[in-house]
This record gives sequence, structure tokens and C-alpha cells, in this order.
Amino acid sequence: MKLYTDYKAPNPRRLTYFLQYKGIKLDTEIISLAENQNLSDEYTAINATQTIPALKLDDGTVLSDTIAICLYLEQLYPEKPMFGPDEATKAQVVGWCHRIFCYGFDPVAEIFRNSNPFFVDRTFPIKTKIPQNPDLIERGKLRLTDFWIEMNKHLKGREFIVGEQFTQADIDAWLVPSFAKWVSITVPPEYDAFHNWHARITHIIESLNS
Repeated sequence: MKLYTDYKAPNPRRLTYFLQYKGIKLDTEIISLAENQNLSDEYTAINATQTIPALKLDDGTVLSDTIAICLYLEQLYPEKPMFGPDEATKAQVVGWCHRIFCYGFDPVAEIFRNSNPFFVDRTFPIKTKIPQNPDLIERGKLRLTDFWIEMNKHLKGREFIVGEQFTQADIDAWLVPSFAKWVSITVPPEYDAFHNWHARITHIIESLNS
């Protein structure tokens, strides 16, 4: 297997912390998004979607979605499960990862791609040119506010997002505030349940590098 990634971007970081927590080491090549290396002919031949991360399996199959890569590796390396101890919990974790991506990451991406000159005509990670729309910046901010509110409600009285243990859903949600800083947005201080949870997850994630 070979992993193609860029440690600075949000989606690759979702996978990075998954790998670190489980102690998985993979043959890895860095593809710089800042230098548009993901748009090169060489990388496009590997991953036609031009997205990062991507995992090329030994049989040539390429997994190009973070959640798909995590689920595949979870089967190969079941120790320290990141999707819970049973199938019902796994389904909940996958559902939450999807929800966090749609309602947390995507609003930030909407703001970022519609306000940053780097993404002129590239507001979606697809080959068709999609022009920037300033109206979507404000819409993204409203969507993100709703994400903080709903996450704060869910986390009241909870240590983790799903069940009684640290899962991929916690990693994904933990990364949303750091991605939001890319567009100069911070989590409002009144969402105390979210902040308390975030501090607990920060302690876990920082321990991975100690």
C-alpha cells in the first residue's frame, strides 16, 4: 500500500490522527496542495479525483475518501478500534463523521473557497470550473454557527460524541475549529460543552506525539 497525503490540510489530518492513534505506519508520499501537485498529470494518473488523501492498495485499487481509507485500515488493524466495539456503534460513528463533514467542514470550505484568490474558478474540488460567489461566504458562516449550536447541545453531559470511547467522530469534529481559523472564525465562548469536550480531545491527540 502507498498513501498520498499532505499533512497540513483538514482531510489528511483526519487520517493522520487515525493512523497515529492506532500506531499504523504506511509508505507515504507528500503531495503539496499549496503547490497544486494534486493537479499534476502524475498524480491525476494515480487518483483521477485529484483529492488528498488517497490510498493505493497492492492490487492497484485507489481509495480517495478519508472515511473509506479509515474504514479499510480499521479492518486490517482492528486493535484500538476507532469506530467502536460493535456494528451498531460503528454505524453511529460513520453517521456522525458524515454529519460533521457536511455541517462542519463543508461550511468552512464554502467560506474559504469563495473568499481566497487561490481558488478562483475552483470553488469545488472538481475539474469543472465553478466561479466564486461572495454570497456563499455569509451562508457558510450561518451554517457554521448552526454547527456550533447543535454540537454544543449534543455534547452536554457527554465525554465523547458516540458512546463511551474516543472515536473517529471525535477526531473529525475536533479538527473543525482549527480549519475554521483558516477563515478567521473561532468557536464562540458561550458553547461551554463544546469547549470542554474539545479540551479533553486535545489532551488525547497531543498525547499521540508525546
